Amino acid sequence: MAAVNASRTDYWNFLFIELADPRTNDWFLIKSPLPLLAILGLYLFFVLGWGPKFMRDRKPFKLERTLLVYNFFQVALSVWMVYEGVVIWRTYSWRCQPVDWSRTPKAYREARVVYVYYMAKITELLDTIFFVLRKNDRQVTFLHVYHHTVMPMISWGTSKYYPGGHGTFIGMINSFVHIIMYSYYFLSAFGPQMQKYLWWKKYITNLQMIQFCCAFIHQTQLLYTDCGYPRWSVCFTLPNAVFFYFLFNDFYQKSYKKKQAAAKAKALSAENNNESCAKDLNKVASKDLELELKQKQKAL
Repeated sequence: MAAVNASRTDYWNFLFIELADPRTNDWFLIKSPLPLLAILGLYLFFVLGWGPKFMRDRKPFKLERTLLVYNFFQVALSVWMVYEGVVIWRTYSWRCQPVDWSRTPKAYREARVVYVYYMAKITELLDTIFFVLRKNDRQVTFLHVYHHTVMPMISWGTSKYYPGGHGTFIGMINSFVHIIMYSYYFLSAFGPQMQKYLWWKKYITNLQMIQFCCAFIHQTQLLYTDCGYPRWSVCFTLPNAVFFYFLFNDFYQKSYKKKQAAAKAKALSAENNNESCAKDLNKVASKDLELELKQKQKAL
């Protein structure tokens, strides 16, 4: 039994200490996966179980000020990460970029951005919690919950093992998309009077699909270019990019394309009804005119 426990301890140490980047391994919520798994477990328990039950017989929370502060924070944080990414990318190889394992200020700066991105993914769990508290149940979709559950796990692995290099591309373009997305949420939090200015909502989904295409193309370069960045990472990134693309595309089709088709069909139906009514009126008018002429002829 002692040998089994020792073997488990050795395996744990190898997996979560020896393989980890020593620069980031002692940072908050990095050393062990258990705290993150606990956070995600509580998140899923709330948004899929306890939260909806708690809100069932209650009025939705408005949370206007909370949402304004939260969305502004997310916009500001995303702007900062994009700025840091632009600075880092001045020496970035778009074909294949290894991780800088040194302890130089530049290497630490890159690792710090990756870590902050990971922490941002944890804070974004509040998106779903706010949906539940506001009883926006239609927004708590499989796509939304899956995306918000998987991204912190991927970001944790990146921060712990490969905080920098080729994979930072995905984080930076995602942060750029989030500037647009959370700007939309920030403006929409002002109330219904802002809706007429938010006609560009559907293009956010288009932008998200474009980012997955870019991520897929960028990551495939690891298959035929060797710079020291782990090729096995494509086993996670490529399937996820494809899966996310089709999930977002399905959401786009259901949310916008089908609604547009339904609206066109409704308009066409209304137009046909109008034409039918016009024809009926013309027939009635013709009959009335014919009857009037007959009456005049009889009178003569």
